[in-house]
Amino acid sequence: MRPEPAIETLRAQIERIEGKNRRARSVLPFGIADLDSRLPGGGLALGALHEVAGGGNGAVDGAAAALFTAGVAARTKGKILWCVTRADLFAPAIAQAGLASDRVIYVEAGDDKDDKTVLACMEEGLRHGGLGAVVGEVARLSMTTSRRLQLAAEGAGSIGLTLRRWRRQTEATDFGQPTAAMTRWRVSMLPSTPLPVPGVGRHRWLVELIRARAGESADFELEACDDTGCLALPANLVHRPGAAEGWRRGASG
Repeated sequence: MRPEPAIETLRAQIERIEGKNRRARSVLPFGIADLDSRLPGGGLALGALHEVAGGGNGAVDGAAAALFTAGVAARTKGKILWCVTRADLFAPAIAQAGLASDRVIYVEAGDDKDDKTVLACMEEGLRHGGLGAVVGEVARLSMTTSRRLQLAAEGAGSIGLTLRRWRRQTEATDFGQPTAAMTRWRVSMLPSTPLPVPGVGRHRWLVELIRARAGESADFELEACDDTGCLALPANLVHRPGAAEGWRRGASG
């Protein structure tokens, strides 16, 4: 039986509000099937806001989270606006994650005691529409503010990335507060890939997809971004039966 016209109209309105059609057409895949399958449309939605934070002690230094963010930004097209609150971002490491320094416009936007300047710069950057990605380091992100950023990203088709950083470990509980971000990620350091000879192998991360709107949450053990911004499954997991054994499924976002 064909649905009533009123129901069809309501469904169309809901899809427009949630942006489902746009996300289905415009996503940035990670290139890892198990990860992309957990995201609506098979990748990270462009024209949307996403949150990234570090796990454990990384909630304060934000190193792994920053490199993960850089890898995402590196795989977009165009210049990247990166709004910083602390002068501790190591550009050579960002470049090793695939984001060349000549693509990044750094903005020193106040400090993390007051996120208003950073958030205002992010919103202006997203509304500009000519940037590949807009990154902002923030400690606090309210539902109201995140909605403004989400709407700005949707309107211009740019990707917004809030890099959550705190001065003290106890402040990281703010990450549990609801926001309008399409996805929420936590990235923690793991021991590097073992080598058959003395040396340090490729870095590994525990990448937690904590929330994905209309998607599924999951944990992944992955090798860190290479010089193209791409993540990879560790070699010892690639050929494991059901390579997904390295992560734990969670509830739907």
